[in-house]
Amino acid sequence: MKKWLTLLRQRPSLQAWLLLLPSAFWLFVFFIAPLFIVLVYSFLERGTYGGVVWHFTLENYRRVFDPLYFKTFWRSFYIAAVTTFFTLLLGYPLAYYIATRPPKRRGTLVLALMIPFWTNFLVRTYAWLTLLRTHTGLINVTLMSLGWIHKPLPLFGNDTAIVIGLVYGWLPDMILPIYATLERLDRSLLEAAMDLYASGPNVFRRVIWPLSLPGVVAGSMLVFIPSLGAFVTPAILGGGKALMIGNIISNQFLAAHDWPFGSALSFVMMAVMLIATLIYFRATSGEERRQL
Repeated sequence: MKKWLTLLRQRPSLQAWLLLLPSAFWLFVFFIAPLFIVLVYSFLERGTYGGVVWHFTLENYRRVFDPLYFKTFWRSFYIAAVTTFFTLLLGYPLAYYIATRPPKRRGTLVLALMIPFWTNFLVRTYAWLTLLRTHTGLINVTLMSLGWIHKPLPLFGNDTAIVIGLVYGWLPDMILPIYATLERLDRSLLEAAMDLYASGPNVFRRVIWPLSLPGVVAGSMLVFIPSLGAFVTPAILGGGKALMIGNIISNQFLAAHDWPFGSALSFVMMAVMLIATLIYFRATSGEERRQL
């Protein structure tokens, strides 16, 4: 035992590796190993009654690029991009407002922002169902009773309903990173810009926006990635008619019992997420360099 303690004192790097060992073990058992299993399954064949047959093939990846599934991929990407845009459009002004309040009020406003989201995500999604239903939804019933519309608005069972649910669900994930960036913003830079007779829009474009880009990028990734793979919100608010790739993957595993094809779809979706993330980071970093 003394030899081990002496060795640890003599080798600080060994101490660091020992500290990393529990988290590395956790990541290997619950992340890397399951991911490797899914990767192997994506190259196997489906059994007659489900499960897998240990015969390696590329057929599952060929099926991924079938026009039917490719269209679903594109539609999921589009919905995720629209969701990210609207969460940024709504979240940035709110994050800026919170960040510019006195310190005591900031904590209260952040708490007020988070309280509704302490409720289970599934419960909140079903709450939107009661609002958006075509004939019995609260929004259409109220508007028709007031005489403002004569027939129900198509708010349910389409892409609009899915985007509304996703924007609501992931809005805090956009607000909090932007707020954290703006809250640390050096106010003397704003004062210097105004002393140099910069207008309000120019101060925002040349100072505030470039310095808040790290929070914008982080928030966009936190919204875009889960939105791309969403399946609960499309299943409920899409009414079973507006499916995303997450629903297709879920159906392959739970309904069709085609684990190999579901695994192939999962890996292609992860590749699309990774490529989109790299492109976004490269584009935003280039834009930030040009502005500065």
